Amino acid sequence: MNKTIAVVATLDTKGVEAHFIKDRVEAAGLSALVIDAGVIGEPVFAADVPRETVAEAGGKNLAELVAERDRGKSIAALAEGAAKVVRRLFDAGKIHGVISLGGSAGTTIGTSAMRALPVGFPKMMVSTLASGDTRPYVGIKDITMMYSVVDIAGLNRLSRRILANAAAAACAMAEAELPSEAEKPLIAATMFGVTTPCVNKAREILEDNGFEVLVFHATGSGGRAMEDLVESGFISGVLDITTTEWADELVGGVLSAGARRLEAAGKKGIPQVVAPGALDMVNFGPPDTVPDRFKDREFYQHNPTVTLMRTTKEENRDLGRIIAEKLSAARGPTTFLYPRKGVSAIDREGQPFHDPEADEAFIRSLKAAISPNVRVVEMDNHINDEEFAVAAARSLMEKLRAV
Repeated sequence: MNKTIAVVATLDTKGVEAHFIKDRVEAAGLSALVIDAGVIGEPVFAADVPRETVAEAGGKNLAELVAERDRGKSIAALAEGAAKVVRRLFDAGKIHGVISLGGSAGTTIGTSAMRALPVGFPKMMVSTLASGDTRPYVGIKDITMMYSVVDIAGLNRLSRRILANAAAAACAMAEAELPSEAEKPLIAATMFGVTTPCVNKAREILEDNGFEVLVFHATGSGGRAMEDLVESGFISGVLDITTTEWADELVGGVLSAGARRLEAAGKKGIPQVVAPGALDMVNFGPPDTVPDRFKDREFYQHNPTVTLMRTTKEENRDLGRIIAEKLSAARGPTTFLYPRKGVSAIDREGQPFHDPEADEAFIRSLKAAISPNVRVVEMDNHINDEEFAVAAARSLMEKLRAV
C-alpha cells in the first residue's frame, strides 16, 4: 500500500521549502499531499488542498481575511482550518503521516493540525522555535519537533540537509510496522518518583493478570494526556495512584493538569482506583523561581531543578473536598484508597514532609464530602508499602471483572 504524507505549509512564504520536502517524500516512494495554509502572497506552486478550502474549514472566507489584513486573525483561522482538513483526511484513511515547517505562524498552524490527530500517528514539525518552550505547540500529543537551526528562508546547504532529514523521518515513521500481538485491556496509571515503588508493584500484578499498563508521569502534561486518552475511549480502567497535580492546581505550582483532572474516568463510567499520591507537595523549579509569597513555607530540594513545598493542613482540607467532589460525580465503580502512614516517599515517619495533621485534615475532609457511591478504604500502610500496591491492583481488577 502506497503511504501518503500530508505537507502543511504556507506556500507563499515557505513554498520553495515545502516543494523540497514534497520532492524528498516522493523520492522515498511515498505520495505527498500538500495543504496550503497561506493567506496573502501568491503560492509558489499549486496545492492539493488550496488555501481557500483551509480558510473555509476554519469558518472564514479567504478574500475577507486578505482584505482585513489581520495577521493574528488569519493565523487563528488557518490553524483551525488546517486541523479540520487534516482530521478529515485521517478519518478517510487518506494520509499516513504529516509534516510541517515554519516560524511562529507556521508552527502554530502546523502543530494545530497535528494536535487534531491521535497519539501514534506520525507527526513531524520543523520549526525555528523547537529549541525553546514547545509546550504550547506539542500539548499532550506525540509531535516530533525538529529545530531548523537556520531560519526557514530559502534553501541552502544546511537547510537542505535538515529538511531532508525531517522528510526521511516522517516517511520512516509512516512506514514503520509494529509486530502483531494480542490486544490486552489498557490500564492507565499515574506515577511520580516518590510513588514509584507502589506503581511499579501494582503494574507488575496487573500485567501478570493479562492487562497492559500505560504509566503517566504526573507532571501536568502527563495527567492531561491520560485524561485525553480516557475520554477517547482507549482505556478500560484507571489506577490513579498519584493525584499530586491537584496540589499544584490548587496552590499554584508548575505541574498543574488543570481543573478537569480526575473527571474523565468518572464521565466514561470506567472502573477507577484513586489514591492521594504526592498530595503532600507542590512543585516548583530551582529555588529562585519559587514565588515570594511562599518564602516562609517548608521546602525540600528534590534536585537542582525541582523544589518541593509541603502542603499545609488548610490546603489538604481543600484538596480532600475537591477530590471528593470529583469522585462523587463518577458514573462507574470507584474506590479511594488512603495510606495512613504517608502519601509519598518523603511523607513517612522520619522524612522531611511527614505531617500527620496535614494528612489527617485531607482524609477527614474527603470523607465528609464524598458520595456513598464511592468506596473509601483506609489502610494502615505507607503508599509505597507492597501491601498497599497489592490492594490497589486487586481492587481495580475486581472492578474490571465485574463490568
